[in-house]
Amino acid sequence: MLLRSRSVVIALFFLGGLFSCKKSAIQSVSGSSETVYVKPDTTAPVQEVYNESATRKHDLLHTRLEVKFDWEKQYLHGEADLSIRPYFYPQETLELDAKGFDIHEISLTGLKGNVVPDYKYDGAKLLIDLDTIYSRTDTFSVYVNYTAKPEEYEQGGSKAITSDKGLYFINPLGEVENKPKQIWTQGETEASSKWFPTIDKPNERCTQEIYITADTSYSILSNGDFIYSINNGDGTKTDYWKMDQPHAPYLFMMAIGEYAVVKDSVGDLELSYYVEPKYEPYAKDIFGNTPEMIRFFSEKLQYPFPWSKYAQVVVRDFVSGAMENTTASIFMEDLQSDDRELLDESWDGIIAHELFHQWFGNLVTCESWSNLTLNEAFANYSEYLWTEYKLGKDEADHLGVNEWEEYLSEAKTKQEPLIRFHYHDKEDMFDRHSYNKGGRVLHYLRYITGDDAFFQALHVYLTENAFSPVEVHHLRLAFEEVTGQDMNWFFNQWFLSPGHANLKVEHTYSDGNLVIKVKQKQEEEGTPIYRLPMDVDIWAGGEKAQHRIVVEGKESVFTFPMDNKPTNVVVDPYSVVPAVITHKKSEEELVAQFSNYENFLPKDKALEGIFSAATSKTFDRPEIKKLLMASLEDDFWAVRMAGLEQFSSHYVSGLDKYIPLIEKMALDDEKPQVRSRAIGLLESYAPDKFRHVFKKGLDAKPYSVVAASLKGALKLNMKDVDIDQFVDMDNIYVIMNLADYFIYKKDKGRYEWFSEKLTNSRSRYQYPLVQMFGNYVLMLGKEEEKEDARKVLQKIAEDNPFDEIKMLAQYYANTL
Repeated sequence: MLLRSRSVVIALFFLGGLFSCKKSAIQSVSGSSETVYVKPDTTAPVQEVYNESATRKHDLLHTRLEVKFDWEKQYLHGEADLSIRPYFYPQETLELDAKGFDIHEISLTGLKGNVVPDYKYDGAKLLIDLDTIYSRTDTFSVYVNYTAKPEEYEQGGSKAITSDKGLYFINPLGEVENKPKQIWTQGETEASSKWFPTIDKPNERCTQEIYITADTSYSILSNGDFIYSINNGDGTKTDYWKMDQPHAPYLFMMAIGEYAVVKDSVGDLELSYYVEPKYEPYAKDIFGNTPEMIRFFSEKLQYPFPWSKYAQVVVRDFVSGAMENTTASIFMEDLQSDDRELLDESWDGIIAHELFHQWFGNLVTCESWSNLTLNEAFANYSEYLWTEYKLGKDEADHLGVNEWEEYLSEAKTKQEPLIRFHYHDKEDMFDRHSYNKGGRVLHYLRYITGDDAFFQALHVYLTENAFSPVEVHHLRLAFEEVTGQDMNWFFNQWFLSPGHANLKVEHTYSDGNLVIKVKQKQEEEGTPIYRLPMDVDIWAGGEKAQHRIVVEGKESVFTFPMDNKPTNVVVDPYSVVPAVITHKKSEEELVAQFSNYENFLPKDKALEGIFSAATSKTFDRPEIKKLLMASLEDDFWAVRMAGLEQFSSHYVSGLDKYIPLIEKMALDDEKPQVRSRAIGLLESYAPDKFRHVFKKGLDAKPYSVVAASLKGALKLNMKDVDIDQFVDMDNIYVIMNLADYFIYKKDKGRYEWFSEKLTNSRSRYQYPLVQMFGNYVLMLGKEEEKEDARKVLQKIAEDNPFDEIKMLAQYYANTL
């Protein structure tokens, strides 16, 4: 499961600034000041109950379902046939998870033939008395006729997965204009049992077949292979899907709605992309790298795609980012993008994430939620692997450092082991530890073992544990089998203990010796001392010597004989160690570091070190001006962006010197984010001088460039710009700039525009639009418009899945 996407940063920013393009102070690696470190609580929460793996009393062998729907009541009418046998010990009762059902009929077919058993049902657990004592060699089947009522059952949810209804009816009565009617499911963590009876634990798995009845106009998707469809002659059809390979109940899925189904393939494997008809022309633009991803991952893992088909479907109002249901992943509606939006944001990361789960999570499944990182760390790291392969190491390292910073943000307030058996709620496992830190720990493991051993160990892990539940020691043993080394030290440090390394590095040169001291400061925060293999680059005479060192103990000292003083010393130059590193360097050393490297990470660290402590006088020095100019001309877009950011973060004397280059970037930079940022700087600096820049940008294809240019044009009230050509654009960046302008100009004729944009916007983007809509109506709205606005806002307060947006909409509804 992907919890969120980096592409929705704008929405999350409006929800309270959860992310920032600037590095956190905790990440300062080479500046002239000490790292600011907030002491977290590194102890596991006190729990009376140890969250153990579920005891397996029975083995669920096969699930056969027949389902149909009552859209008005939001009910599922189902019939389930479950094939079961005792796992090891003899059993005389069977306990099933069945949450919020009406039970109509239960029968048992076993050693005594077909019988009607006694049972007890408390609304969540179904306890069935078996007709005799069954041993592990005996198989029986249970039939349950039931109605699932997910809307009427007590609902929960978390920040990670906002709802646990399991079965979702979207716009069931068709009352919301321009919103499709859909049904879809979300099983993780244990919500599949809200639409069919099962043993709803991650260490259970079974084969599956399902008969789904719905209107003939709808496309229907489920796990496994589509076998056939029957027209029932009453406006409905029944589609039959069959899954011959076993998988966990939380990975069962359905998706039903009006879709365009775009077919693709990789070899003999069928691929399908389910999108709303409007986005059919762009389906392969969105998902089109899937075949190459499958080939790449299969080759890296030396393990072919493990299932018989792979489908990807986009749904409305999804409760998280995406979900890796076996053979059929579900994605949030944000993926439905046109070709212009895709220039600003590729969805390859989230697509790779869910695809990699088909191996890590579905083929090999964590045996308990305590081991969740065995699913999510690998899916997280697949994003790095794909980016490295497709776009290069700089792009991958840029992604990696952002992942680490997001973990560090969470680590300020909590630090937990990746494998944790003490948690308040299983939903707590879906955090930046399991995902972000887990991914970076795998990256460090790859560095320590080397690429050949790393990927061979993953092959062994998958091969030896296919179709099985696993815990962290299965992974450790695979690495030990391949490398011949004891790996307990690594897994104890990084999987079974909380925290991360916090290192203070100092280097000195005297009497022909370079001395590097590394102090582990994390012990002061309650985290144990680590064993840390890492690289150190030593530059002298324009040449680099790279050394592998191992940091151990509270303080490690390394001595390197050298004839001349080095121009620069870089510890862990490519940020492979899961650590915060503070290394005080001179400005001269940092300038040399930027100049010496071609790669993003050392350059980025150098820029951060220089400008984190910059004053206005810093920018007067010729060497800094030269450095800043070089950053703006760098081959990698993130370095150019970092250079641009200095103009908004600091006072730069002699700014005019840089304007021609920034203007060129605003006109022609190949990266839309850089181009739009450059346009924004010109707009804030001297907009009247750059009308030609805004005019050209308005004709650009990327929406981000159009939006930045539109802001400048509106600020100047450019007469040759027809605003009406932009009002129909369905892009949050453009909409926000227009909304600002209409409010500023007190344009009384824009109520319908505000209302339409708010109502039809993606749910994640509604926070800033609610705010602007409310302010517009408060300032300019007529009484009849205010009355209508209350209804619009009240509907959002009831339906939006985000609590912050609900509260804001309710506030404005009450205020109007």
